Amino acid sequence: MSALDRKLLRELWQMKSQVLAIAAVIMGGVATLVMSLSTYDSLARTRDRFYADYRLADVFVSLKRAPEAVADRLREIPGIYLVETRVVTGVKLEVEGFAEPVTGLVLSLPDGARPLLNDLHLRRGRLPDAGRSEEVVISDTFADAHHFEPGDRLSAVIRGRHQTLTIVGIAVSPEYVYQIAPGAMFPDFKRYGVMWMSRSALAAATDMEGAFNQVSALVLPGTPLEAVLDDLDAVLGRWGGKGAYGRKDQFSNHFLSQELKQLKTTATVFPAIFLGVAAFLLNVVLSRLIALQRTQIGILKAFGHSHHAIAWHYVKFVLVVVTLGVAMGVGLGAWFGESLSRVYQETTFRFPYLDYVLQPQVVAIAFLVGLLAAVGGTLLGLARVVRLPPAQALLPEAPPIYRTTLMERLGLSRLGTASRMILRHIARRPVKSALTVLGIACACGLMMVGNYQKAAIDFIVEIQFHRAAREDLSLTFIDPTASRALFELAALPGVTHVEGFRDVPAILRFRNHRHRGAVFGIQPDGVLHRALDVKLNPVSVPEGGIVLTDHLARNILHVQPGDVLTVEVLEGRRRTLEVPVLGITRQFLGLSAYMQQASLNALLGEGPVVTGAYLALEPGREAEVYAALNARPRVLGMVVHAAAIRSFYATIGEFVLFYTLVATLLAGAIGFGVVYNSARIALSERERELASLRVLGFTQGEIGYILLGELALLALLAIPVGMAVGVGLVGILVLALQSDLYRLPLILRPDNYAMGALVVVVSAMVSGLIVWRRLGRLDLLAALKTRE
Repeated sequence: MSALDRKLLRELWQMKSQVLAIAAVIMGGVATLVMSLSTYDSLARTRDRFYADYRLADVFVSLKRAPEAVADRLREIPGIYLVETRVVTGVKLEVEGFAEPVTGLVLSLPDGARPLLNDLHLRRGRLPDAGRSEEVVISDTFADAHHFEPGDRLSAVIRGRHQTLTIVGIAVSPEYVYQIAPGAMFPDFKRYGVMWMSRSALAAATDMEGAFNQVSALVLPGTPLEAVLDDLDAVLGRWGGKGAYGRKDQFSNHFLSQELKQLKTTATVFPAIFLGVAAFLLNVVLSRLIALQRTQIGILKAFGHSHHAIAWHYVKFVLVVVTLGVAMGVGLGAWFGESLSRVYQETTFRFPYLDYVLQPQVVAIAFLVGLLAAVGGTLLGLARVVRLPPAQALLPEAPPIYRTTLMERLGLSRLGTASRMILRHIARRPVKSALTVLGIACACGLMMVGNYQKAAIDFIVEIQFHRAAREDLSLTFIDPTASRALFELAALPGVTHVEGFRDVPAILRFRNHRHRGAVFGIQPDGVLHRALDVKLNPVSVPEGGIVLTDHLARNILHVQPGDVLTVEVLEGRRRTLEVPVLGITRQFLGLSAYMQQASLNALLGEGPVVTGAYLALEPGREAEVYAALNARPRVLGMVVHAAAIRSFYATIGEFVLFYTLVATLLAGAIGFGVVYNSARIALSERERELASLRVLGFTQGEIGYILLGELALLALLAIPVGMAVGVGLVGILVLALQSDLYRLPLILRPDNYAMGALVVVVSAMVSGLIVWRRLGRLDLLAALKTRE
């Protein structure tokens, strides 16, 4: 072993606490990267495998009703490889011991056979027997929410007829990985379930014998999808076709893709912020560390070691620290990543299995980024010292040129000696002081990023569920219904207010931009369901035009007020309308296009009809209203407002809380690493000066005050700077995390700022205690020895 290698091992042991603190900074950034990217890779890989294993269709079409013979014409369409028809209908469910409304969707399965497309993964039980009309398979989410097992029974209302169903199986479907009730924004497993019955049984229950109302198809590879969709629409148009769409627009897959896109953005932005800040901090810490060893470098050069040998010695030091930090970061990140994937699987995406994977390139990227950050920081410091001749490097650095500082002109002389020393030291080395402040400020900013999302979610709930959607209950009818039905609803005991709405599935086009969604016709003077302007105040939808939410207008359709939008209606006579854009509203959840209900009905050539209603209920009489609505056959779906909020928190909250906890811990580790290293380096830099003061008669308390007072002052100065850094980092996050599902607002509460300040204060106090103990063990003779 060479002398330099023995020196390396000795220094690693002597500086073990600082080495661990620097490694903790690297660990925090790397763990965030590994956790985020491995979670995304695992979920995407699991999705692809699940889709392939259970043959998720490429194309879907819903229609009013068509005879089974039409399926043969569909199979003749060029590019179609496989076609399967089925019967689908909405259903109301009655679960014993659960008083709130429960709705669901029932899909047919081929009698006595597995489906060709969209197959089921049975978790427990079996598929329904042919001819057994009461047997159903239910989704595992619904089963788990109500603790159903094969053999249990529940009541259902299918097309107005009550039926008792027997659960024979519990399954997961690639078609319903993400299950949302119509009209809802997030999954609610207690109040919405998907079921499968044999084709003959469901056809009999819905009067669909010999007919179908939904088609799934596989398309040959390389076939232009648009041409296939056009051909399907041409055949099914006369049978009430509602527009064919590809897998990317399939409800579950679309939401799943959006979530994964969001996760990928998170996996990029969060680690980029963490690693970027970590790189800067390493640069500062290692540069100062190398500068401290200026004398040792001079001695090595005097004994004949070359510049390259010395530089390689310090690079090896950095490699050890980086390897330690990356190893800890990869291990911690993999653990967090698998845990986060499980949270997703249990709360949001229902996969039958999870293929957790940590790609080698993720580890390679982590090591490369950590290495670049650390070596970059080392080389900058080394370059200054290595260029010095040995004789000059052996000399202490020339003392700084002292001039009267601004603070002294402002009355510094009235302060005590120790306080003046603190302020003079800061003022006369402004660059070093500024870098220390900036480093600590970055730690404060990271902490604010880590716990920002909780405040954003609370704000979204307040805006979405208390200012915009203020109804207690929203319901949908089986078909468009005359608006006089609203009077019947208003007359129900316990209902205090009713507003009707009309929603129409449609494709919105502007130039080459397209969005498949719906147009909502709402009341212009509605008090329950309202659009909000950019200042989040209620705004009345103007007559004769359409109002779009900001993300839909600006980022998807690229329209502005005054443009004319093409609306292709996907039901009824499938009209194509030209509608002017009259305004843009603010909405953080989903995408919406609003019109006045009367204007929408007039454009469709229909009278006053509604497809659903928003209800305000008298407190304490909810169960009475639910029972009355359950007895009405035309009422299909119901979404309870309070349950939607709970569902929102259950779906998003658990994931966010987990992510926030992890990000907070990692940000805290980085923050402590930075502050501790700043304190330790300050002690090393001023060890001789402090020892001199002790010999001159200063007490340990007085030299501790000089050293730790400077650190405390810099930490206090760093807190407001760190808050500004945190606001900037959160702003970057808000811009990056915009999706069709939700957009995060730039909202920071006092507790966000307090958390950022707290990590700085606590880290400074702990570091101060450690440094205080070292001051007590200060070897005055060793520190005062001169090299001359």
